[in-house]
Amino acid sequence: MFKSRKNLVYVMAFAALAFTSCESDDPVIENDQEVITDVTLRFQELNVAGNPVGAVTSFKASDPQGIEVGKAPTIENVSLTKGKTYSMKIEVRNSIENEDITKEIIEEAEKHQFFFLGSAFVGSPVLTYQYADPSGKLIGVEGKVTVSASPGLNNATMRIVLRHDLDKNFLGATNPNFQTFVQAGGESDLDIAFPLIIN
Repeated sequence: MFKSRKNLVYVMAFAALAFTSCESDDPVIENDQEVITDVTLRFQELNVAGNPVGAVTSFKASDPQGIEVGKAPTIENVSLTKGKTYSMKIEVRNSIENEDITKEIIEEAEKHQFFFLGSAFVGSPVLTYQYADPSGKLIGVEGKVTVSASPGLNNATMRIVLRHDLDKNFLGATNPNFQTFVQAGGESDLDIAFPLIIN
């Protein structure tokens, strides 16, 4: 009886060791970040009453492997006119899976937020940005961009960062130009810079 119990203990110990060994050899790596292959910025001029006028102009960045994964995304220059105000919509897609990531961002508004940085928005900014998402939540999928009437630069960089799982109640996180956004926690799904040309 004692011998069979002792054998059972050995068998259980061996099984536990084998399980632990397999577990350490094959760790499961989780990655909650979105794969984004295409980002499109759509601008439409607004008149003094805030109504859209004229045609929509689009500028795109893309990488078939994923913008955060690939080595050389194709990024178009953004061209805006001094003194003008525009609505700006951001469309985000994963063409590998044929997914509309924009829809997910809106549905998970409490977890996502765009920040707008680079020389276009901070320092001596040539652009100002206001969140204008229809839901009233600060996401950045839709916003309003105003170009300075007398910009000190004709060229700048529009850095656009998409964060997820951040603390939206963190002091400063309501600022679309929050330079120390990492302090609010979370991770970046997207961090890309569009060259800006001001006409």
